[in-house]
Amino acid sequence: MANKASVFLWFDSDALEAAQFYADTFPDSAVGNITRSSLDVPGAPAGSVQVVEMTLCGLPYILLNGGPQEAPNDRYSLQVHTDDQAETDRLWNALTGNGGAEIACGWCKDRWGYRWQITPRALMTAIADPDREAARRAMEAMMTMTKIDIAAIEAARRGLAG
Repeated sequence: MANKASVFLWFDSDALEAAQFYADTFPDSAVGNITRSSLDVPGAPAGSVQVVEMTLCGLPYILLNGGPQEAPNDRYSLQVHTDDQAETDRLWNALTGNGGAEIACGWCKDRWGYRWQITPRALMTAIADPDREAARRAMEAMMTMTKIDIAAIEAARRGLAG
Protein backbone atom coordinates (compact mmCIF):
# COMPACT_ATOMS: atom_id res chain seq x y z
CA MET A 1 0.00 0.00 0.00
CA ALA A 2 2.07 2.87 -1.32
CA ASN A 3 -0.79 5.40 -1.29
CA LYS A 4 -1.18 7.83 1.59
CA ALA A 5 -4.98 7.55 1.30
CA SER A 6 -7.44 5.20 -0.39
CA VAL A 7 -11.20 5.04 -0.74
CA PHE A 8 -12.45 2.14 1.39
CA LEU A 9 -15.56 0.11 0.49
CA TRP A 10 -17.13 -2.53 2.75
CA PHE A 11 -18.66 -5.64 1.20
CA ASP A 12 -20.40 -8.59 2.80
CA SER A 13 -18.31 -11.32 1.15
CA ASP A 14 -17.74 -10.62 -2.56
CA ALA A 15 -15.17 -7.82 -2.66
CA LEU A 16 -13.08 -9.70 -5.23
CA GLU A 17 -16.07 -10.22 -7.54
CA ALA A 18 -16.94 -6.52 -7.24
CA ALA A 19 -13.33 -5.48 -7.88
CA GLN A 20 -13.17 -7.64 -11.00
CA PHE A 21 -16.49 -6.21 -12.26
CA TYR A 22 -15.34 -2.62 -11.63
CA ALA A 23 -11.97 -3.28 -13.31
CA ASP A 24 -13.70 -4.78 -16.36
CA THR A 25 -16.23 -1.93 -16.55
CA PHE A 26 -14.33 1.29 -15.87
CA PRO A 27 -11.33 2.68 -17.74
CA ASP A 28 -8.02 3.05 -15.91
CA SER A 29 -9.03 0.34 -13.41
CA ALA A 30 -7.29 -2.85 -12.28
CA VAL A 31 -7.31 -5.35 -9.46
CA GLY A 32 -4.13 -5.24 -7.39
CA ASN A 33 -3.08 -7.09 -4.25
CA ILE A 34 -5.45 -9.63 -2.74
CA THR A 35 -5.02 -10.40 0.96
CA ARG A 36 -6.47 -13.61 2.34
CA SER A 37 -7.44 -14.16 5.96
CA SER A 38 -4.78 -15.97 7.94
CA LEU A 39 -7.31 -17.36 10.42
CA ASP A 40 -10.92 -18.39 10.73
CA VAL A 41 -13.22 -15.50 11.54
CA PRO A 42 -17.03 -15.52 11.77
CA GLY A 43 -18.42 -16.04 8.27
CA ALA A 44 -14.99 -16.38 6.61
CA PRO A 45 -12.62 -19.33 6.93
CA ALA A 46 -8.85 -18.99 6.82
CA GLY A 47 -7.72 -18.49 3.24
CA SER A 48 -10.80 -16.55 2.15
CA VAL A 49 -10.41 -13.13 0.52
CA GLN A 50 -10.29 -10.43 3.18
CA VAL A 51 -9.00 -7.31 1.38
CA VAL A 52 -8.70 -6.40 -2.29
CA GLU A 53 -6.60 -3.43 -3.38
CA MET A 54 -7.51 -1.93 -6.71
CA THR A 55 -7.33 1.12 -8.90
CA LEU A 56 -10.73 2.44 -9.95
CA CYS A 57 -10.72 5.18 -12.59
CA GLY A 58 -7.15 5.93 -11.61
CA LEU A 59 -7.87 6.23 -7.87
CA PRO A 60 -6.72 3.83 -5.15
CA TYR A 61 -9.46 1.75 -3.51
CA ILE A 62 -9.51 -0.90 -0.83
CA LEU A 63 -12.41 -3.37 -0.78
CA LEU A 64 -13.02 -5.30 2.44
CA ASN A 65 -15.06 -8.42 3.00
CA GLY A 66 -16.38 -7.30 6.37
CA GLY A 67 -19.65 -9.19 6.63
CA PRO A 68 -23.24 -7.96 6.60
CA GLN A 69 -23.01 -5.62 9.63
CA GLU A 70 -22.74 -2.49 7.47
CA ALA A 71 -24.56 -1.60 4.25
CA PRO A 72 -23.87 1.12 1.67
CA ASN A 73 -26.19 4.11 1.83
CA ASP A 74 -27.01 7.33 -0.01
CA ARG A 75 -24.42 9.35 1.90
CA TYR A 76 -21.66 7.95 -0.27
CA SER A 77 -21.55 7.71 -4.04
CA LEU A 78 -18.96 7.35 -6.76
CA GLN A 79 -19.15 9.96 -9.50
CA VAL A 80 -17.76 9.07 -12.92
CA HIS A 81 -17.56 11.80 -15.56
CA THR A 82 -18.31 10.65 -19.10
CA ASP A 83 -17.32 12.25 -22.38
CA ASP A 84 -20.29 11.30 -24.56
CA GLN A 85 -23.62 9.48 -24.65
CA ALA A 86 -22.06 6.18 -25.70
CA GLU A 87 -19.82 6.12 -22.62
CA THR A 88 -22.71 7.24 -20.42
CA ASP A 89 -24.91 4.46 -21.79
CA ARG A 90 -22.20 1.80 -21.51
CA LEU A 91 -21.40 2.52 -17.86
CA TRP A 92 -25.04 3.02 -16.87
CA ASN A 93 -26.10 -0.21 -18.55
CA ALA A 94 -23.22 -2.15 -17.01
CA LEU A 95 -24.14 -1.04 -13.49
CA THR A 96 -27.91 -1.36 -13.76
CA GLY A 97 -27.83 -4.44 -15.98
CA ASN A 98 -25.74 -6.46 -13.53
CA GLY A 99 -28.30 -6.53 -10.73
CA GLY A 100 -28.24 -2.80 -10.04
CA ALA A 101 -31.06 -0.27 -10.17
CA GLU A 102 -31.83 3.14 -11.63
CA ILE A 103 -32.34 5.93 -9.13
CA ALA A 104 -32.73 9.48 -10.55
CA CYS A 105 -30.79 12.41 -12.00
CA GLY A 106 -27.90 10.31 -13.29
CA TRP A 107 -27.68 8.21 -10.12
CA CYS A 108 -27.89 4.44 -10.08
CA LYS A 109 -27.00 1.64 -7.70
CA ASP A 110 -24.82 -1.38 -8.40
CA ARG A 111 -25.70 -4.90 -7.28
CA TRP A 112 -23.69 -4.44 -4.07
CA GLY A 113 -25.71 -1.37 -3.08
CA TYR A 114 -23.12 1.31 -3.89
CA ARG A 115 -24.49 4.46 -5.49
CA TRP A 116 -22.94 5.80 -8.67
CA GLN A 117 -23.38 9.09 -10.46
CA ILE A 118 -22.78 8.58 -14.16
CA THR A 119 -22.32 12.23 -15.03
CA PRO A 120 -21.68 13.51 -18.55
CA ARG A 121 -19.25 16.44 -18.63
CA ALA A 122 -21.84 18.14 -20.86
CA LEU A 123 -24.29 18.12 -17.94
CA MET A 124 -21.79 19.78 -15.61
CA THR A 125 -21.03 22.43 -18.27
CA ALA A 126 -24.75 23.04 -18.84
CA ILE A 127 -25.69 23.50 -15.19
CA ALA A 128 -22.72 25.84 -14.71
CA ASP A 129 -23.63 27.93 -17.77
CA PRO A 130 -23.05 31.64 -17.00
CA ASP A 131 -26.46 32.23 -18.61
CA ARG A 132 -28.40 31.35 -15.47
CA GLU A 133 -31.64 30.82 -17.41
CA ALA A 134 -29.91 28.27 -19.66
CA ALA A 135 -28.45 26.59 -16.56
CA ARG A 136 -31.90 26.49 -14.95
CA ARG A 137 -33.43 24.86 -18.04
CA ALA A 138 -30.67 22.23 -18.11
CA MET A 139 -31.13 21.53 -14.40
CA GLU A 140 -34.89 21.20 -14.80
CA ALA A 141 -34.39 18.73 -17.67
CA MET A 142 -31.90 16.71 -15.60
CA MET A 143 -34.39 16.48 -12.71
CA THR A 144 -36.80 14.52 -14.95
CA MET A 145 -34.22 11.90 -15.99
CA THR A 146 -32.83 8.69 -14.60
CA LYS A 147 -29.92 8.11 -17.02
CA ILE A 148 -28.73 11.46 -18.40
CA ASP A 149 -29.63 12.17 -22.02
CA ILE A 150 -27.00 14.63 -23.28
CA ALA A 151 -29.00 15.69 -26.35
CA ALA A 152 -32.02 16.52 -24.17
CA ILE A 153 -29.82 18.49 -21.75
CA GLU A 154 -28.29 20.47 -24.62
CA ALA A 155 -31.74 21.11 -26.14
CA ALA A 156 -33.04 22.37 -22.79
CA ARG A 157 -29.96 24.54 -22.37
CA ARG A 158 -30.64 26.14 -25.76
CA GLY A 159 -34.33 26.59 -24.87
CA LEU A 160 -35.53 23.98 -27.37
CA ALA A 161 -37.09 21.52 -24.93
CA GLY A 162 -40.68 21.79 -23.86
